[in-house]
Amino acid sequence: MSRLTATLSCYWDKIQGSLFPWLLETLDPLTAKQQQLVEILELVRIEEFLPNFDGCEGRPRKTRAAIARSFVAKTIYNMDTTTALIERLKTDRNMRRICGWESLQQLPSDSTFSRAFAEFTATKLPQNTHEALIKKTLEEEVIQHAASDSTAIEAREKAAIKPKLNAATDKVIRKRGRPKKGEERPTPKPTRIERQKSMSLEEMLEDLPIACDKGAKKTSKGHLMYWTGYKLHLNTVDGGIPVSAVVTSASVHDSQVAIPLITLTAERILNCYDLMDSAYDIPAIIEYSRSLGHVPLVDKNPGRNQELEKELNAESLARKVINFTYPEDHRYNERTVAERANARLKDEFGARKVRVRGGMKVACHLMFGVLVLAADQLIKLVN
Repeated sequence: MSRLTATLSCYWDKIQGSLFPWLLETLDPLTAKQQQLVEILELVRIEEFLPNFDGCEGRPRKTRAAIARSFVAKTIYNMDTTTALIERLKTDRNMRRICGWESLQQLPSDSTFSRAFAEFTATKLPQNTHEALIKKTLEEEVIQHAASDSTAIEAREKAAIKPKLNAATDKVIRKRGRPKKGEERPTPKPTRIERQKSMSLEEMLEDLPIACDKGAKKTSKGHLMYWTGYKLHLNTVDGGIPVSAVVTSASVHDSQVAIPLITLTAERILNCYDLMDSAYDIPAIIEYSRSLGHVPLVDKNPGRNQELEKELNAESLARKVINFTYPEDHRYNERTVAERANARLKDEFGARKVRVRGGMKVACHLMFGVLVLAADQLIKLVN
């Protein structure tokens, strides 16, 4: 990634050579966290992606830019609520001025922050900023591995009530078992993955449910966990950089998001290998990955095929005995970058602290974390 390193070095030289000396003259000595905030804000330039509010009363662009930078600060400091953010801005002079306010009197109220967040949600501000950051830094790079994975997002809201089936629905309710003599069974509707083959990216994303509901997932130790909320699907490349993300309802299976996630990644970067666990072991997904010129490395899922499971276990045992591994196995081990990215999002960048309600707002909150994580990982490449 020599070209990427050179690009990032230009940003770093600007920060170190001109920005930090100027800040040291105008501010108190910066803490390590404040330096991280300055570096990330300078790299992402979130204020450049705000809609034009010129001529709109009560919404000056300068105020919205400062609020947007403040939400980035909230993510970096891993704060629970916007109220905690405002209290910190009142007491932390350096942080307040870095975000764009010179005095306490300029700080807006909680309701103004809330309205601004609603606008950022409607305009997809963090999503657009993240896309621009990835294209700006990685578009001309050849990336080896892109790993797909999802993580549970717990929310403080009730699960949406699913509509009950009735005669007006297009799904036919029938008894189990063999059909009666002369009975004609309706042709089953194509699955979501089958429909995605003929959809555009926008149609695929719109087809994914985003309402809060209940989800279940096996942990790394094989135990089932249940939660109410959402699911964050990530594509993470070498270096732990998340390049694309999709938020869905908790009940959506990982495989249903694989094709739109791979498509979203392919529009932003060029990667060689798609690394996926056994949840993505579906022929349509593997075929789609190959159609993009990628090499899919997917863990085998025997499902209920006991014979296949025995064969896989026997092969795994035999390879351990002779200490043999395929080259693809070494590449597949790079999939852990996705798990580490999920862990950092939850532990450091607010994915455990979802206090907003509604799929769109939750997606906006999570994408601020994805944006900050991507910028932080990019900066680490030159540090």
